[in-house]
Amino acid sequence: MSELTSLTIADARDGLRKKSFSAAELANAHLAAMEKARSLNAYVLETPERAADMAKASDARIAKGEAGPLEGIPLAIKDLFCTQGVRTTAGSKILHNFEPTYESTVTSQLWRDGAVLLGKTNLDEFAMGSSNETSALGPVTSPWRRKGANTPLVPGGSSGGSAAAVAARIALGSTGTDTGGSIRQPAAFTGIVGLKPTYGRCSRWGIVAFASSLDQAGPFARTVRDTAILMRSMAGHDPKDTTSADVAVPDYEAAAGKSIKGMKIGIPKEYRVDGMPAEIEKLWEQGRAWLKDAGADLVEVSLPHTKYALPAYYIVAPAEASSNLARYDGVRYGLREQGRDVIGLYEATRAKGFGKEVRRRVMIGTYVLSAGYYDAYYVRAQKVRTLIKKDFEDCFKQGIHAMLTPATPSAAFGVGEKGGADPIEMYLNDVFTVTVNMAGLPGIAVPAGLDGQGLPLGLQLIGRPFDEETLFSLGQAIEDAAGRFEPEQWW
Repeated sequence: MSELTSLTIADARDGLRKKSFSAAELANAHLAAMEKARSLNAYVLETPERAADMAKASDARIAKGEAGPLEGIPLAIKDLFCTQGVRTTAGSKILHNFEPTYESTVTSQLWRDGAVLLGKTNLDEFAMGSSNETSALGPVTSPWRRKGANTPLVPGGSSGGSAAAVAARIALGSTGTDTGGSIRQPAAFTGIVGLKPTYGRCSRWGIVAFASSLDQAGPFARTVRDTAILMRSMAGHDPKDTTSADVAVPDYEAAAGKSIKGMKIGIPKEYRVDGMPAEIEKLWEQGRAWLKDAGADLVEVSLPHTKYALPAYYIVAPAEASSNLARYDGVRYGLREQGRDVIGLYEATRAKGFGKEVRRRVMIGTYVLSAGYYDAYYVRAQKVRTLIKKDFEDCFKQGIHAMLTPATPSAAFGVGEKGGADPIEMYLNDVFTVTVNMAGLPGIAVPAGLDGQGLPLGLQLIGRPFDEETLFSLGQAIEDAAGRFEPEQWW
């Protein structure tokens, strides 16, 4: 049955329609693989009974000729998406027993199109982290290992469980959220494809909020085409989300493989950061060559405010987090610790329920929003954000279709290797990704090669607003040139 877990979504869809295998067989193959891969800690909750019921319903619809676009496709869902009647923790003790009575819009659209729920995947607590080490349910171990070494590596974060599940062949695809790089960075670390859509392209309704003006849901898959297939089901206008854009959803799958001849691709000079490893620079150069060979024109562009993106992000995101996380007070749902009075209840609940990184960000956010500091920090950061957005707009006005950059400043690092004494060391992992969130643009990470230790490296493509189609076309050109990468099974 292991060959069923190695299929792409496109191949699985075709096999199900031809009745080469059933949705039940496909789900069972993945459930068996998940059991063997529990040491990775990619899933925080497996849902075998629900998977069996959904697969049975899919087989019935296929038999009647009523198959949906994702009929019978087994998916993993980041444990930040509320799933009706299925525990949703956001990777935090404060939501340890929370069972939503409603379904997030994104997941409801996946089930509408016939997808099958395998389980909920691990993540950094409240999506705050770049390594999946801040989860209250323990860190995720990447399915990748350095050549000749057994050191456990991080899968990236915050959507580390979702990325690890796809890379380890224990889900055909998965959902993630990206606030400052939380889809693209783990995709690059695990050798898969991850798309952060334009802000407003996918509904945020029913997703546990981190930073509301930055969060965006997106898909993970092993190929560009598979990511496009998932994206078509996930995207769309939702009246329940006031930031959701009423823009038609195109056929993303058709865009994967379209010619990129004549496209103008910007190469931002500011992304050549000090101390960039030679391997990252070489990979970037290789990506430029691949796009040029496929017919694209390369143009050097300038995004002068890039250097301010990371500090501005780490003011805006914690400020919004401190506001969003105020609702976790021990009164209405989730963890409740006793106190002598209501203030004691709040203090005890939040002190025990939130992990160190979440507490740190809530404190930073509360500080930058406080009287006397609001203008100096938060307002100034929002002004910088406007300038970052304008940099991209100026480039796109010059006819640039998309931009090519590295996805991460390095390959995956070991569990516990970064951020222990200095949290800023961990925050620097987002240096290439946060600009995209600050500007509300779409970005895709595509695997492009392996480093000297045999670990995957990714390239990032940044697109114009609501032009994910161009990213799929360009991403396919890189995938065709680079090939695909998968880890050797050791678990």
